[in-house]
Amino acid sequence: MADSVAAARAALTELVGDRADEWDRLGRIPEPVVREASRRGLLCAQVGREYGGPGLDSRDNGELTAHAGSLCSSLRSLMTSQGMAAWTVQRFGSAEQRRTFLPRLTGGEVVGVAFSEPEAGSDLSRMGTEIRRDGDEVRIRGSKIWTTGGAYADLLAVFGTFGDGAAVVLVPTDAPGVRVERLADPMGCRAAGHADVHLDDVRLPAGRLLGGAGMPLAMLATSALTYGRLSVAWGCAGILRACLDATTRHARQRVQFGKPLAEHQLIARHLAELTVGEQVARRCCEFASACWDEGSPQTGTQTVLAKYVASREAVKGAAAAVQVLASRGARDGHPVARAYRDAKLMEIIEGSTEISQLLLAEHSLSESMGARL
Repeated sequence: MADSVAAARAALTELVGDRADEWDRLGRIPEPVVREASRRGLLCAQVGREYGGPGLDSRDNGELTAHAGSLCSSLRSLMTSQGMAAWTVQRFGSAEQRRTFLPRLTGGEVVGVAFSEPEAGSDLSRMGTEIRRDGDEVRIRGSKIWTTGGAYADLLAVFGTFGDGAAVVLVPTDAPGVRVERLADPMGCRAAGHADVHLDDVRLPAGRLLGGAGMPLAMLATSALTYGRLSVAWGCAGILRACLDATTRHARQRVQFGKPLAEHQLIARHLAELTVGEQVARRCCEFASACWDEGSPQTGTQTVLAKYVASREAVKGAAAAVQVLASRGARDGHPVARAYRDAKLMEIIEGSTEISQLLLAEHSLSESMGARL
């Protein structure tokens, strides 16, 4: 497995090279790069070899995701989205659906996960997209916003209401009634292909409807979000590593008042806090991935914890990096400026900081109640 991880890391390094800042300024990753990442199975590396993927466990996929986060958070965002979709197919798809769709996700195609809506962000109960079975067809109506990877996508994993429950349907972006609008000028992860999606009475074969249709929306969504939260957390560990590397390098080389910045105590404090932040985020991610790989009942809570801690540390760490680099880091084109913008989005996506706090508080209260009983 170690050889597979090393090869995957090398492939990511080769694909990104020194072009992440160029992609960020342009707001787009060249399509051949995205397709090649998909063909190599890098966008959903936990998919098994029987479906054309590397078959990494959560820990190894996390290390790969952190490496991507240190190179290009926009590409890492595509990994999160594709991985969420692949996990949803693995978790809820029939054997035939897994055989049909998973090789496409490791073979060059791109998928976006369509959750959020104009009136349904954290409050999933307000989701208005309707998925309805109509004989041998399934019909979809609604609108989605901030669909990561939507501008590159061949497929969309669309979440919506289904009777009294919910469902997920795999929608081709070229199907009649589907309209994808690239989101202009997002603050961070500018090249991740964020898009708004409009679904105007889209009709598809019923085989596009994944199993689990009719389950509670929270149950369907939480399964995908658990994967997404852990992916974002590992990506934040990568952001912190990139900021730490850039900051220590600058602090050693930059001389002010007759000595390197690193020898000024206030600058050394920033370096120390960045080091601590990167290590704490990584340890939380490692434990959450261990829970995932073991099938532990703690997995859900630990992924929320990892995402909460890592995203907060990434925001603080990126701010510290900009502070130390000063004017050199406060311009488009510098990795810490990009990290500063990208990190803030990580406190919002896949469950905001506030939602994470509520979930962690609920867990603590239930644990406390259980102990008293």
